[in-house]
Parts: sequence; structure tokens; C-alpha cells
Amino acid sequence: MELFSFYNVENLFLPDPKPKHKSDPTYSGLRNWDERKYQNKLSRIAHVFQLIKEDNGMLPFMIGLSEVSGKKVLEDLVQRKPFNSEYGIVHYSSRDRRNVDVALLYDRNKIEIIHSEAITFLFGAEDKSIQNHETTRDVLYSKVKYKEKEIDIFIAHLPSQREKDMNAPKRAFILTELRKRILKIMDNDEISVILCGDFNENPDDENVKKILYDDLNNRVLENPFQQLFSEKKYSAFHYRSGLLFDQIMLSKSFFNNVKTLSFQDAEVFSSGKISSRDRKFEGRPFRTYSGTRYLGGYSDHFPVFVRFRNL
Repeated sequence: MELFSFYNVENLFLPDPKPKHKSDPTYSGLRNWDERKYQNKLSRIAHVFQLIKEDNGMLPFMIGLSEVSGKKVLEDLVQRKPFNSEYGIVHYSSRDRRNVDVALLYDRNKIEIIHSEAITFLFGAEDKSIQNHETTRDVLYSKVKYKEKEIDIFIAHLPSQREKDMNAPKRAFILTELRKRILKIMDNDEISVILCGDFNENPDDENVKKILYDDLNNRVLENPFQQLFSEKKYSAFHYRSGLLFDQIMLSKSFFNNVKTLSFQDAEVFSSGKISSRDRKFEGRPFRTYSGTRYLGGYSDHFPVFVRFRNL
């Protein structure tokens, strides 16, 4: 068996330098983000993967991450147990306004990186009347080799639904462009593709459903998180609403081709050990901050993963 995981780790920043004045803005945007809180955050994230290892008998062989700020935080993370410096890092800095990126961690004993790049999308570039094109968070693309199998991996963190969802057109644009790229590389049923991330949309939203099909309406990707969402399994919450923005989509080769990796099942890792200590928020992620109030938790998202049979 092998596991592939995705986790939005909620603002993993290096400690902020002490501001000269109390009113000075900080790099992280967090309140009193110091060395102690940073080290606790690293311990918390590492502990999540220790729990996944205890439940499954292994760590994920690849892990997509979002809301990480810079490569140094990843280097500090993989030095800790249970990673023990055995995991490599694929990361590129993007021009995100909040200074957060996506990244891939991988077991160097199992995975070889063939190629990687950051895909930058210029929203409005197709409209000649727009003078200043807006950049969005980069999508991380990696081609990896597992045993003799090559896998194309896309890791995304789409713009949020804040401020009356003014970012909806950006999400639609990014997913449309991603769909084009995925269809371009999937020239036969043997090609293996993983698309994962925080899509800021649920599995039943039209943009997310559309990416599963080609231009002839043939299904090219499967989204096992559609079933989990129908079963009210959630990775995040907004007020009273449960959300499953964190998803992993797979090409049909993981279902049809049983030579190496075959899809087994999917899970939202909502362990009580990483859930809120507050009875009012029972069953929700134990987050690091609530507004400006420091709680000292893990993240405002639960991690998700898929299990593969290793044949």
C-alpha cells in the first residue's frame, strides 16, 4: 500500500522579526508570531503525519502542501520526526499577496523527480483591454517516477471565497487552464495524473466537476471526494457549513491499470487528536489562530489522502 496526501497547513511562516513599532505590519500577518509559536507549529504538523503513520503503518510517499511561506519552513519540517530528513522538497516562490505557496514533499527512497516547474497564471491576459494582469498563486507541476511508473502531479491552492466571492472568475480561469494542460498530456489511458489541492470549491461545484471531463464529455479524471462529500465528510468549516475544498483527483489509469498503483479508497483524516478542544466546535479542525487569538492548534483544515494498492 502507498498513501498520497494533501494538507493545507494554515500559514506556516518563519517567526516575524520584532517590529520597531507595535503598529508596524508583520510579514506573516499574524499576531505575535514568534519563535516559540513557530516551533510549536512545526511540531503540530509533524505530529499529524506521525498519527497518519500510526493509523496506516506508513507515511505518505508524497505530500502536497499549501499555505507554506518559503523553502526554509519546509526544510525545518522534514528534519523532524517522522520525516527524519528522508523527504525531499519541491517548492517555488510565487508572487502571492499573502506570501504563501504550494509544495511537494516526497520520500526520496521511493520517488525520483524527473521535472518540476511553477505554473503562473495571468488572470486577464487574454483580454487586451486589461492593462495590469493579476497574478494568482502558482500551481506546482512535477513529473515523478515511482518504480517504473511516471506520474504527473499538479498541486493547486485556488483563490478564496472571501468578500462576496469576488475571486470566482479567477478560480474558473485557473481550472479551465489546468484542464487544458491535463488534457494535453493525457494522450492515452496509460498516462497517470494526480491533481490535488485546496480548490476553495466543493466537489459538487460546476468548476470542479467540469475538470473531470474532456471536450467530448468523456470522463478523464475521477474524484473520490465526491462520495465523501455526499457522506458529509468535511475538511474545513465556515460558520455552520461543512466544506470539502481539499481534494485529490486521479486519472483513470489508477482504476484501470493495475500494474503498479491501484486506487483503494480516500479519506479525510479528521482524527479527534487534531480536532478542536472546544465542545462548541467538536469535530472541527483545531486551528492555530481564531482571528487574532492564538489557539496553538494544527490547522484550520484536516489533511486528506488516498490509499493505493501497490501491485
